[in-house]
Amino acid sequence: QVQLVESGGGLVQEGGSLRLSCAASGRSFSTYAMGWFRQAPGKEREFVAAISQSGGTTSYAASVKGRFTISRDNAKNAVYLQMSSLKPEDTAVYFCAADLALPAITSQRSVDYWGKGTLVTVSS
Repeated sequence: QVQLVESGGGLVQEGGSLRLSCAASGRSFSTYAMGWFRQAPGKEREFVAAISQSGGTTSYAASVKGRFTISRDNAKNAVYLQMSSLKPEDTAVYFCAADLALPAITSQRSVDYWGKGTLVTVSS
């Protein structure tokens, strides 16, 4: 069983920045592919960013590329999402995700564990 706990959400003005954190349980965190997804009000959950087990490979949704950066610290069992130049359309609940089988998260269907989410609200 892997537990994921997100933190760092909040209210920020358009153009501002936030850093989300996800703390993971388990002794094998360095073998988990990790990612972030988000769900805006009235919309389906969507992919935001993913990072490989070692952190050497990252991928981003087109809507956040160049503004968001995903990183991880395997010594701290943590993954982060640095968000900059935030827009009102980034408003959503952000979820941390872990895949224990694949080297990288490519879709929601491969995710084994989800956090409960943290709310990010961007005001205009």
